Amino acid sequence: MAEPRDVVRIPDAKVALSTASVYPESTATAFEIAARLGYDGVEVMVWTDPVSQDIEALRRLSDYHGIPILAVHAPCLLITQRVWSTDPWVKLQRARAAAEKLGASTVVVHPPFRWQRQYARDFVTGIWRMANETDVRFAVENMYPWRYRDREMLAYAPDWDVTKDDYRHFTIDLSHAATARSDALQMLDRMDDRLGHVHLADGRGSAKDEHLVPGRGTQPCAELLERLALSGFDGHVVIEVNTRRAMSAAEREADLAEALAFTRLHLASAVKVPRP
Repeated sequence: MAEPRDVVRIPDAKVALSTASVYPESTATAFEIAARLGYDGVEVMVWTDPVSQDIEALRRLSDYHGIPILAVHAPCLLITQRVWSTDPWVKLQRARAAAEKLGASTVVVHPPFRWQRQYARDFVTGIWRMANETDVRFAVENMYPWRYRDREMLAYAPDWDVTKDDYRHFTIDLSHAATARSDALQMLDRMDDRLGHVHLADGRGSAKDEHLVPGRGTQPCAELLERLALSGFDGHVVIEVNTRRAMSAAEREADLAEALAFTRLHLASAVKVPRP
């Protein structure tokens, strides 16, 4: 019998650039960089940049650069509390409509803040209801406790660890796992086949959400990607890193090129197959 040989298996997952990764540059800049570096698409972070809120402007950018919009990140941040309404359910309805019109397969959403009491109370059942009304995936993202010195505040409800609740799809964010000081691979196991989306970034366990370029922190970025390759993951892997400290546009672009190269390298697995 012939000895088996190693074959590299690459999953169908696409590698996208989050528009948040170019901050403080614009949403439009993210499309330019994604096209130039060879990303498969972008995830649009809906925030205070008016272009990120404008479906027609986003469609024009996508068409001009030949870069598809693979996901829409709903405006869940503190600084986006008034973007697309102050009603969190309206925000999600508009995110879904944007995803449907732009051809994106996923809406990323954070669990509610604890002070959004009614929203938090209805969140799990509400997300299921919305997921049943569309082919777009609502992928709920793991968060983290807020820490200040020796104090810890549980800012999200029902929980920052979204695997404690019943959602159809999850987003795993490795920088958030680092900030929470939780084991990302154990979280991946709990998400299992409900993992629909990945935010790839690194962290060192700081109380501050770092979003480092993969490979520059302590998170198992390479191991997670290799496990996705072995499982045949067909969601999206989104580079969501912090480049605010870049001293120039060239330095920012170099960081994003490094993140893409790291991801493509590890989003593959060697498997044994019989020789012909």
